[in-house]
Amino acid sequence: MAVTGNGPLAGVRVVELAGIGPGPFAAMLLADLGADVVRVDRPGGGGLAVDPAYDVTNRSKRSVLVDLKSAEGPARVLDLAERADILIEGFRPGVAERLGVGPADCHARNPQLVYGRMTGWGQEGPLAHTAGHDIAYIAVTGALGMIGNPGEPPAVPANLVGDYAGGSLYLVIGVLAALQHARTPGGAGQVVDAAIVDGTAHLTAMIHGMVAAGGWQDRRGANLLDGGCPFYGTYETSDGQYMAVGALEQQFYDTFVDLLGIKEQAPARKDLARWGELREAVAARFKSRTREEWTAVFEGTDACVAPVLSLREAPHHPHLAARGTFTDFGGITQPAPAPRFSSTPAAVAGGPAQPGADTASVAADWDVPALLGKEA
Repeated sequence: MAVTGNGPLAGVRVVELAGIGPGPFAAMLLADLGADVVRVDRPGGGGLAVDPAYDVTNRSKRSVLVDLKSAEGPARVLDLAERADILIEGFRPGVAERLGVGPADCHARNPQLVYGRMTGWGQEGPLAHTAGHDIAYIAVTGALGMIGNPGEPPAVPANLVGDYAGGSLYLVIGVLAALQHARTPGGAGQVVDAAIVDGTAHLTAMIHGMVAAGGWQDRRGANLLDGGCPFYGTYETSDGQYMAVGALEQQFYDTFVDLLGIKEQAPARKDLARWGELREAVAARFKSRTREEWTAVFEGTDACVAPVLSLREAPHHPHLAARGTFTDFGGITQPAPAPRFSSTPAAVAGGPAQPGADTASVAADWDVPALLGKEA
C-alpha cells in the first residue's frame, strides 16, 4: 500500500535518488504534502552516519534498493522515472548522465517528467564540479558574513540557511512550478537546476535593496536586523538563559520599555548616538530576573519579546503545543508538516523509510516487477 496522505499532492509520484542534506529534506516536504515518494537507496548506504530509524527527513516515504553501478540498475530507475511526475537527484554535475539516469535518459522514457537537480554550486560555473557544504555556499553569497557579532567570527546558523532555506525550499518551489507547467495544455517536463548559492543569494534580496538605499551597512552588528539595534536582539537573564527582543515599531517599543521597567530612562528609539546606553540599560534589566520571570511579564503582550528555547523545550511552548506545531510519531518528537491547508490537510503518514523495506509494495503499486528481479 502506498505511503501517501490526503494532502494537496496526493496522487503525485516522486522518485528521490538517495543523497544527503537538501535533497532528502525537499523530498520529505513533498511527502508531507501527500506525494508518494519512493527513495532509491544504494546497497550499503552512504553519506552521513545517521541511523535510518531516526532520520526524520525520510518520513512518509518508501524505499527500494537499486545499485546504479550494476548492469540492470539504471534501467530500474528509468522504469520508475517513466511512471513518476517528479525525480530529484543531488549528484555532482554529470554524474547522473554517466550513470545513465540523466535528464535525457529519463525524458526519453517520460517527456512529462520534472527533473529536479539539487546541488550547492549549480550545474555550471567554475566551482560546479568541486565539493562543498552548506557553510561554504552561504559564505560566498554574503549571507554568512551578515550573521554574528562585530569583531567576532561569523556565527554558523547550522545548515538551515543554505541546505534547507536556500536549497530544499527553492527546489520544492521549482519542481512544483514545473509540474504545473507540465500539466498545462502543450506543457512538457523540464530540468530544474536548484543551486544553494542561487537560493541563498535570493534570500538576501531585501538586504541588497537596503544596501542600495543606504539603509544597511555592509558589516555585522551594525544594522536594524542583525543585532546592531538594541531593541532587536537577544539578552541574557539572571539564570543564564536568553530572551529575544524584536520591538521595532514605535508602539511595540513603547510597550517593551514600559514592561521592562526602563520607560523613564530609555532614550528615544531613533537616537542612534545613545543606542549603546540603551543597550546597557536593557541588558541590566534582563539580568535582574530569570527567563521564566521575564516570559511571564511579556507573554501575550505586543512588546514582541519571547524566550529563547532549546530544541527540546520548543515542543512544550504553550502556543506551539496548542497549534500542534510538533507531533510525536513512532516515538520521535518532530515538526509537523507545514504549511496548513483548509481542504487537504497534510499529516505524517509514516516513519522514516528503511532502506529497501518497500521494494515489494513499490513494485506492485508502480507496476515495476523488475524491482523484484522479474520481467513485466
